[in-house]
Amino acid sequence: MGFEVWPEAIELGELFKEQGYELALVGGPVRDLLLHRPSHDLDFCTSARPEEFEPILRKWGNGFWDMGRKFGTLGAMKKRADGSEIGVEVTTYRSDKYDPESRKPEVNYGDSLEGDLSRRDFTVNAMALRVPECEFVDPFGGANDINKKILRTPVDPRQSFDDDPLRMMRAVRFVAQLGFRIEPETAEAITAMVDRIEIVSAERVRDELTKLLMSDDPHAGIEALVESGLADIVLPEIPALQLELDEHHRHKDVFQHTLMVVDRAIALETGPDGPVPAPDLTLRLAALMHDVGKPRTRRFEAGGKVSFHHHDLVGAKMTRKRLKALRFDHHIVEDVADLVALHLRFHGYIDEPWTDAAVRRYVRDAGHLYHRLNRLTRADATTQNKRKARMFSEAMDDMEARVIELKKKEDIDAIRPDLDGDEIMEILGLTPGREVGRARKHMLDYRLDNGPVEHDVAVAELKRWYEEEGAEA
Repeated sequence: MGFEVWPEAIELGELFKEQGYELALVGGPVRDLLLHRPSHDLDFCTSARPEEFEPILRKWGNGFWDMGRKFGTLGAMKKRADGSEIGVEVTTYRSDKYDPESRKPEVNYGDSLEGDLSRRDFTVNAMALRVPECEFVDPFGGANDINKKILRTPVDPRQSFDDDPLRMMRAVRFVAQLGFRIEPETAEAITAMVDRIEIVSAERVRDELTKLLMSDDPHAGIEALVESGLADIVLPEIPALQLELDEHHRHKDVFQHTLMVVDRAIALETGPDGPVPAPDLTLRLAALMHDVGKPRTRRFEAGGKVSFHHHDLVGAKMTRKRLKALRFDHHIVEDVADLVALHLRFHGYIDEPWTDAAVRRYVRDAGHLYHRLNRLTRADATTQNKRKARMFSEAMDDMEARVIELKKKEDIDAIRPDLDGDEIMEILGLTPGREVGRARKHMLDYRLDNGPVEHDVAVAELKRWYEEEGAEA
């Protein structure tokens, strides 16, 4: 079997061999060699202990790190002649023992490459390439499984998932990343053992979910997450979207609609210089969560209609709660929840184009999420009616064109009242308090409705409002 191997891997192999140690490239980089996928960081395992191979890495690289020392792992980085960098991590052969109640393994050093490979998650990640000899090692048939595009564990799947339940999340993530399917016995073990995922930290589950969503095909990964039963525990709002169709098929399957919206949102991401560079986690999460409020708000109305009133606001609360539980960063939690809350906002435009004031409000309320919101809104328009689809697309095009024109005249994103708080207090003779806040809100609404006005016009409006309404409260 021929390989075009990284020269740095051969170079490191020579250095280890000179000292009498074994070194092998393992895991993802070997799998990616067979799949002809790029791999930017290289993982190795060795017969040497960390204190033995640390001098080799320090001599070889331009940078060194040892955050994983307690797990037998050290890392280094080397600059290439073309200015690019390559990172490597080297780990002593392992023979882990797991505490059934904990995700964290007890580290026990092993004495063979084959033993190290047996403790890896899937056969496609349990292959190695001894360096510098470039001897291919595949004791569990990983290359054959790559050809079949299947995910299978090197040992009994129940033992593998019992040892490390996070491997179940990794399985559905690889479905999305690699386009593989989970082999039946392995899939059955996941379904039987889904409860074990509860001992895994929320942060580690979040990281796997993030990798799934940022892959080339989140659609397949989300389906696998739901079919396995894992979603019932880690993201229960999604399987809940599989609403049963009533006998008259009065509404579509919200889960299938959601998958379609995810696909469409991804297709609307931009290149690196665009406003929403792909892959965009915030947009993808919003597409996944945008309708989670529907099951709780579904009502069967007179005349056979089905309604989901306020599912946008209910869904935003549910989204915020779930993403917090998964320990997503605060700004992602808030941005995704805001997109869910706003995803129906544009729909009124189709029936009756907005005034400039309404367009200003839309842009201001969307803020930095404006471009993502428009893409989510477009992605959500999944109607099969070509006339309706064309009308929706043309309406969105029209609104976006109007925003461009308005932005030429004023900075909509930074709209402020024509009078600030100090001016309001001076004009009305007020001291800081609730009345000043109400007056400022009115002047902001006036600014949004009318655009920028002369200072004396703003003063006259403030006095008019205060005489008629402001002093009543």
